[in-house]
Amino acid sequence: MDIKATIAAMTLEEKAGLLSGLDFWHTKPVPRLGVESCMVSDGPHGLRKQDDSADHVGINDAIKAVCFPAGCATAASFDRDVLTQIGQALGDACQHEGVSVVLGPAVNIKRSPLCGRNFEYFSEDPYLAGEAAVSLIEGVQSRNVGTSIKHFALNSQEHRRMSSDSRADERTLREIYLPAFEQAVKRAKPWTVMCSYNLVNGTYACQNHWLLTELLRGEWGFDGYVMSDWGAVDDRIACVAAGLDLEMPASGGENDRRIVQAVREGKLPESLVDLCCERILTINQRFLENRKPETPWDKQAQHQLARRLAAECMVLLKNEGELLPLRREAKVAVIGAFAKQPRYQGGGSSHINSAQVTSAWDVLAAWPGVTYAPGYHIQTDEPEEALLLEAEAAARAAEVAVVFAGLPDLYESEGYDRTHLSMPPAQEALIERVAKANPNTVVVLHNGSPIVMPWLPRVKAVLEAYLGGQAVGGAVVDVLYGEVNPSGRLPESFPLKLSDNPSYPWYGGEKNVVEYREGIFVGYRWYDQKEMPVLFPFGYGLSYTRFAYQNLRLSHTAIRDTDTLTVQVDVTNTGARYGKEVVQLYVADRESTVIRPVRELKGFEKVALAPGETKTVAFTLDSRAFAYWNEALHDWHVETGAFGIQIGRSSRDIALEADVTVTGTTVVPEPVTLNSIFMDLLAVPKYAQAMQPLIDLMQQAFSGHSVDADVETAVSPEMMQAMIAYTPLRSLLSFGNGQVRYDDLVALVDQLNRLP
Repeated sequence: MDIKATIAAMTLEEKAGLLSGLDFWHTKPVPRLGVESCMVSDGPHGLRKQDDSADHVGINDAIKAVCFPAGCATAASFDRDVLTQIGQALGDACQHEGVSVVLGPAVNIKRSPLCGRNFEYFSEDPYLAGEAAVSLIEGVQSRNVGTSIKHFALNSQEHRRMSSDSRADERTLREIYLPAFEQAVKRAKPWTVMCSYNLVNGTYACQNHWLLTELLRGEWGFDGYVMSDWGAVDDRIACVAAGLDLEMPASGGENDRRIVQAVREGKLPESLVDLCCERILTINQRFLENRKPETPWDKQAQHQLARRLAAECMVLLKNEGELLPLRREAKVAVIGAFAKQPRYQGGGSSHINSAQVTSAWDVLAAWPGVTYAPGYHIQTDEPEEALLLEAEAAARAAEVAVVFAGLPDLYESEGYDRTHLSMPPAQEALIERVAKANPNTVVVLHNGSPIVMPWLPRVKAVLEAYLGGQAVGGAVVDVLYGEVNPSGRLPESFPLKLSDNPSYPWYGGEKNVVEYREGIFVGYRWYDQKEMPVLFPFGYGLSYTRFAYQNLRLSHTAIRDTDTLTVQVDVTNTGARYGKEVVQLYVADRESTVIRPVRELKGFEKVALAPGETKTVAFTLDSRAFAYWNEALHDWHVETGAFGIQIGRSSRDIALEADVTVTGTTVVPEPVTLNSIFMDLLAVPKYAQAMQPLIDLMQQAFSGHSVDADVETAVSPEMMQAMIAYTPLRSLLSFGNGQVRYDDLVALVDQLNRLP
């Protein structure tokens, strides 16, 4: 298709019609010009293809598909290949079913553990979220199927999600909430972007020109089309002007008519409508020209893949006395309704009509010596004494009790936020009673976001399975019995209590205003800065073997910010089992003049090692690894100084570190004014000589008389130095004993500003 010629042949009504959906899931065709309709579909972790009577919140059934681990779990893998394989499987399913774009991944930052949609998001850390997004997008699009990275941007709560105004300063946006989108757009080139429901700093995302045109297209180079979230459009004319191409779903023709009217009245350039059409048709043609309906979709093979990948995502949180892995011949009591009916996915638009579901009990039921007790009702919060007594009896009769617990569907879902971090009282009571009956108690958790664990000291082992997809039961058994050595790491901090979370005082906002007052201190950046105890830190996870780090080496001890730094470290499996270790690289700014976190994740690699084996893990760091967003420059900026290169097992467990000196090559323009203080001026060497007479004058003014160690004085040398440091130039008129004139100060300011 000659897209420009096709658009030129369209009527204005046809062009306007292309800018909204045909129905819930399809773009509009123009049959007389050979323009075909294309289908988009939900499915960040599985294909949720519905028919034309479908909805977007998961009420009606979709086709049978394979449900892979959700975003909360896949991020815990810290394994790019896991995300790529899921993407490839999704792409195959889309080709088989004729779906042009899968709506995902969702990369919004986990600002608070309360967000109802956190199960779908990757991490509290923008680097990890970005790496996960890049890998998933590359996997899907390798099959010539598009992705729609979402929700752009600042969508970190469900409360008032269609009307809330997310307000964040420039630095917070650039350092926390935009980098995952930026990396995905620049590196993986998603075919489409979905804007969020909320306003961003006072303007709806769908009609935010800075967000959709200046930043996304102008700065980042995005060349696909932007679609709305379902029902997100406010002013359709403003949306077209801002860069929103496709409104979803259909508007019944109402907004199409408004676009036509606006063009004819001269309120909207027809060239912008043409541009939207061109973007939509370009992406649609990319799929249509590469359609492969003959692509096989082997759901059984994908089920086995889902089981293998789910095991890679699980995080061993506790293993006292090396209770795990379990012996095959051990007498085990399996307790908890989730053992038979696992919570393996979230609710709402990502809900998959799973082709099959494997529970842990499906695998263990035939094993000798394994018994089952339900323990609780999934739909009931309060404990039932008869079920507790049955569970206690089963636990006493076994060598090991394994309790399956977590969060039911109603506790976390699209559409609303959580109000607390607790599991249902029935499940907490069950764990307490079972642990009292059997000291060898293991807890397996099925949840999409952090919980509190008041029972933790009384159990010996905890396995975080997250929402592991339809094959999660088999994967849990594989990990519990040592067929797979757990290698997942937490992609988010687990706080001791909700009020420890940095967004706690203002999360949810006041009416429609949501202020991101914690700024850049999200998740571990806050907890580590505060040296605050946490239940489990970011990046944490145990293994059935042990790993040693040694021989950290940097390619240079000093670089410019235009150079790259290579970091290498040797990792050895010092235990007796094969396993995988996640090597995490953090960067710490040792001497920043701006407020920065203690450390930030800037690299990770998962390495597989046999017992006794050593491998070298390498990282390459560029200037962004050392930079912060400078609001004066409106750009990334590296300050000259020392930076710590830290190799850790988590943000709280740094095994090795070494320093590199980085020289910044960008000069920050800080014009001298009469309000500039001596401390800031004297930090610039070129100002020192010109200012020496003023320094002498200030010392005389603040001294009062000579300072003698044997004579009591009101002004100590330290006090005098501090007072001078904080004094602005204009104060010399007050403290200069008449020796300084205003015109002299103005001339000095001019002189300093003209120094090369």
